[in-house]
Amino acid sequence: MTAAPVTSTNTPETDDSAAARILDAALIQFEQVGVKKTTIEDIARQAGIDRATVYRRVGSRDDVVTAVFAREVARVLADLQSLPSKHDNLDDLVADILVTVVGRWRAHPLVQRLLTLEPDRVMPHLTTDSAPTVAMSILTTESMLREAITAGMLAEPPDLLARAEVLCRIVHSVILAPSGLLPLHTDEELDAFARAYLVPVITR
Repeated sequence: MTAAPVTSTNTPETDDSAAARILDAALIQFEQVGVKKTTIEDIARQAGIDRATVYRRVGSRDDVVTAVFAREVARVLADLQSLPSKHDNLDDLVADILVTVVGRWRAHPLVQRLLTLEPDRVMPHLTTDSAPTVAMSILTTESMLREAITAGMLAEPPDLLARAEVLCRIVHSVILAPSGLLPLHTDEELDAFARAYLVPVITR
């Protein structure tokens, strides 16, 4: 069943709102039929606009894929920023970060569809072309750790940004390679892993 197109209103659109509608429409299309079977015309139809607007506001289909993926990463990172206020100790915070990030990506319908059916479409965004999203992740992690420092959960180390990057690289590898010798399939297993191996990255 095809979802209803994203409807417009009489309010004049800004560039940002038009781009958001395009990305909303693209996400629906990608989740329903995949990237390979989605055309710019499909996205334009779903968004209720003409294809020229898609090219003008976002770009080619590859550009749309990149923009959709970046926005989904940004949404996860935005949700993470509320976590420090929910905890009063670092161990709980770090465990919550890992469980939340891995859980969100494992449950994301688009990510799972692409990893299963079109890995060539998603893997570059997680590997060779991941620099922008990795940078966003590192800066968000540093920000959360600074909140933990302010709350007295952590003494500030001189290399906080580097530690945030190491933490992100480990989490990144857990997302990319979920199966190994250590069991990391359940929330409880991820929680225990974070407390045993991620917290020391920050504190030692």
